[in-house]
Amino acid sequence: MRKLRHYGSAIQEVAGNGLLHRRALLGHGIKVVGAMGAGAMGSLTGAAAEPLSEAPWSLEPGDVTPPYGHPSPFEKGVVRSVDNPKNEPSGSRARTPHQFLKGTITPNGLHFTIVHAGIPDIDPAQHKLLIHGMVKQPLLFDLDALSRYRMVTRVGFVECGGNSAPLFSNEPIQADLQALHGLASCAEWAGVPLATLLDEAGVEPGAKWIIAEGADAPHLSRSVPLSKVMDDAMIAMYQNGERIQPGQGYPMRLYLPGYEGNMNVKFLRRIQVTDQPGMTYFESKIYTDPLPDGKDTQFYFVQEVKSFITSPSPGLALREPGVYEISGVAYSGDGRIAKVLVSADGGKSWGEAALDEPRLPKAFTRFSMAWRWDGGPAILQSRAWDEGGHVQPTREEFVSKRGQTSKPPSVLGFPGHHFNAITSWAVNPGGEVRHVYA
Repeated sequence: MRKLRHYGSAIQEVAGNGLLHRRALLGHGIKVVGAMGAGAMGSLTGAAAEPLSEAPWSLEPGDVTPPYGHPSPFEKGVVRSVDNPKNEPSGSRARTPHQFLKGTITPNGLHFTIVHAGIPDIDPAQHKLLIHGMVKQPLLFDLDALSRYRMVTRVGFVECGGNSAPLFSNEPIQADLQALHGLASCAEWAGVPLATLLDEAGVEPGAKWIIAEGADAPHLSRSVPLSKVMDDAMIAMYQNGERIQPGQGYPMRLYLPGYEGNMNVKFLRRIQVTDQPGMTYFESKIYTDPLPDGKDTQFYFVQEVKSFITSPSPGLALREPGVYEISGVAYSGDGRIAKVLVSADGGKSWGEAALDEPRLPKAFTRFSMAWRWDGGPAILQSRAWDEGGHVQPTREEFVSKRGQTSKPPSVLGFPGHHFNAITSWAVNPGGEVRHVYA
């Protein structure tokens, strides 16, 4: 293994095309890396001899503090992309700009949103949640009644089953990270465990499912196994410390950690306990996918292990050769992320990335890798493992399992769901980053 020596220290190159040992990003290692190229650290030569200049904002009082904070106007480009801005009769999707974010928590205003008939303007004082069906005592809750129960908090991701659907294309679609993977976000949710309410209602023997229904115009409904509900389902009322926003299901939504986004029913108004699934429109018509043997998937609930590199990524060009941080997010609906490997040569060799703590189950985990780009061509990839041993598939493995990628689009315009294969970014000598299949 070749070592790069500077100032008496050693930084190992752990994989081909310039991937460096993860300690290059820790402690004194970054100083060593910085000496290897201006791409990581600029020169401070002569800075101490020059006085600091005073910018205009340092010479006069600033603006008034607003009652509710907003991003700086210099960050006005960090917004979601919305594919139905006129709210025409159809679904509407707002995608998270992952290429501009760091950490693991998605701000409320940038959390992805999908609605099927616009966002309802629900009066929380009139909204109620009904629990009925195979229970000994039907219950009706308003927001005030729910707020009196002990709440729990949990950090977790939500991902649309159709996230990354553009990668079903037979040819790599040239779009930015937001367009390709923007239907996934991660937040801190707070609410009442649904198991607490069902225990109070008294679930009858033989019950195996619930059917959750929203108060939006389509009354979107999904079936959920009772075992999942009694494990970790939540009636979420808060997101990142404040009331969930209208696009996230205000005033309350079902939150199912690790499960397909559409099952996390928003604007929740009714839970029916049953002995069988409802076979509702979305679970029987939309979120079923054809397989190579001619059959369809059914009840494909868990969002499987996945990762993607957020930086560098398409639209974020590299300015010059030097040392850069390869960064991204990994997550799994089955538990914690255990390991992420990164490649800079299209999968010929791999190095293990550093993982930020805490690594929470069914939540985003931020990974990073030091990379010395020499100005030549490169193909960047990431591959994740979760604590259960599940591994993110290669594209070849995924297509072998799910069949041809040139399926006709579904009603929502997606040719398929639950795409979790490796994503590849190609860097050319000019520093441009493009989406490729490798």
